[in-house]
Amino acid sequence: MTGIDRRDLLAGLALAGGAVAAATGAQAQTKVLDMKSVKKETDVACVYHCDFGEPGRVGQMITNIDNHLSVYDYDPFKAKIVVVAHGQGIKPFIDNFEGTPWAKETPDPALFERFKTLAKLGVEVYLCQITFKRNKIDPAKARTDDFIKLVPSGVATTAELQGKGFAYLKVG
Repeated sequence: MTGIDRRDLLAGLALAGGAVAAATGAQAQTKVLDMKSVKKETDVACVYHCDFGEPGRVGQMITNIDNHLSVYDYDPFKAKIVVVAHGQGIKPFIDNFEGTPWAKETPDPALFERFKTLAKLGVEVYLCQITFKRNKIDPAKARTDDFIKLVPSGVATTAELQGKGFAYLKVG
């Protein structure tokens, strides 16, 4: 390069990116999903309904999802899995329990780490906005990872996915 050192260029780009983020007030927020954009694009598609928050049961659901994906070689082009969470089911996907009905409980960070692993295999999580509203939980508590989206209603979303051809599963 002539006249500009690569380090200077990279530093300038980093500063510019930071300035743009600051100027736009960029703060990570969980995205709201437009259900019209959701389509069944694989032969096998399944919605796991999660309205429970007991760590053992959530852990079992994660194991079931992993087993489910293993049959399809962990290939997101062969199988699509979505977890719809409402009620206590949102617990693994909020930053902390302060100001929630579960304030006296301790979250299990290992559950979220397992979900992050599943997300690398194409699993998505949809969180119910009604749950946040009715329980007076700030939606900003929802984790902002790309695989997590907010939906207007967990049960309505579950039904809509079924209507689009997603099979329904719930861990008992």
